[in-house]
Amino acid sequence: MTCYYEIEAGPAPRAQVLSGRHACRVCIVGGGMAGLNTALGLAERGMKDLMLLEARRVGYGASGRNGGFVFAGFSLSEERLLALLGAERARALYHGTRQAVELIRRRCRTLEPDAGLVERGVVLANWFRDPGPLRRRQEVLRRHFGVEWVWLDREALRSKVRSARYGEGLFEPDAAAIQPLRYVRGLARAAARRGVAVFEESPVRSLTRSGAGWRLATAEGEVEAEEVVLCCGGYLAGLDARIDRSVLPIATYVMVTEPLGGRLAELVPGGCAVYDTRFAFDYYRPLPDTRLLWGGRISIRDRRPEDVVRLLRGDLARVFPELRDVRIDHAWSGWMSYARHEMPQVARVGQGLWVAQGFGGHGLAPTTLAGEWLAQAIAEGRPLPDGLEHFGLVHAWKPAGLWAAQLGYGWLQARDAWKDWRERRRRPPVPAG
Repeated sequence: MTCYYEIEAGPAPRAQVLSGRHACRVCIVGGGMAGLNTALGLAERGMKDLMLLEARRVGYGASGRNGGFVFAGFSLSEERLLALLGAERARALYHGTRQAVELIRRRCRTLEPDAGLVERGVVLANWFRDPGPLRRRQEVLRRHFGVEWVWLDREALRSKVRSARYGEGLFEPDAAAIQPLRYVRGLARAAARRGVAVFEESPVRSLTRSGAGWRLATAEGEVEAEEVVLCCGGYLAGLDARIDRSVLPIATYVMVTEPLGGRLAELVPGGCAVYDTRFAFDYYRPLPDTRLLWGGRISIRDRRPEDVVRLLRGDLARVFPELRDVRIDHAWSGWMSYARHEMPQVARVGQGLWVAQGFGGHGLAPTTLAGEWLAQAIAEGRPLPDGLEHFGLVHAWKPAGLWAAQLGYGWLQARDAWKDWRERRRRPPVPAG
């Protein structure tokens, strides 16, 4: 089974592979969302002599395989962001992601109208019976960030998703969903039209200082660049030890059902994307061809498609028992980069050397925002936002850090299961209605 997005988007155009010797003003390593947004942001600000090098094909990693959710915020909760940075700096960073959502929406309309933009919002469904944590999050967003997520009681939630599994919910009306691989390919075309030289199947083998700039070597070519931006995500390039050791490559899993026809609208009548309130939450959304995309779980292990199906099918059946035996047509896994502090690492880490990584599974808006931050810093000389320095290149302590992350995930998953079991012993389940 292959990634659904690759089948739906069709074959990529023939790759242009780097060969020979080149010179450029800025060289970006990594053709995912962070790298392409940086390249496009620089080009939109009038910069010339830009180059992007991708080891495989643009969107190969998490950028082209994710759930397609376009919503505000970071992996780190809003409450933790407030506690660490204070109201003013936390609010500025959070609102940057809201602006990024709007930028994605505009780019879908103007640059890539085939990106499958769906503007029906996103639902956060309460897995538990206690509505308190959901109410607290709604209040934090309203009071400290000026953002209003709509409260959904049980009846209102069932107008958007019909499952006896959930209690109440919150609705983020400004959120959206896209076909991420189509969108990433569209960003690459838009960057190329503005003069960015995009090379694929050109993995960088070495990065060394060269006078006041940098030399990047591939199998068949070499680039002299004044500045370099590393946007390699979970597919570590091995070019800078400080950068690679500061993130954990974490795998996540996605599958796509067979076409469900009218059954899909019965189960998700709101047509919106959905995720739940557990730490290890399920996330899913209807696709235009009446399939259901379903994702979840995190692990330090990549898995075969048949193993992904085995893991996720049980999760699907807990929410929609009607789909217990549905055929699964596509399943895949992939690596994302995760930092211990749960925030992106966007920084200048040396003379003419920049990094953007660690988006931790909440990346479409933050990667877009990171591209804008870096473009402003490089092209306009503007400082990176106040507060980002708090989330630097912290040591991930691999391989021990990987096992610690897996154990931590398992403990949080067990905690959620224990809370759920206790609640259901106290009260009977609520009919779907």
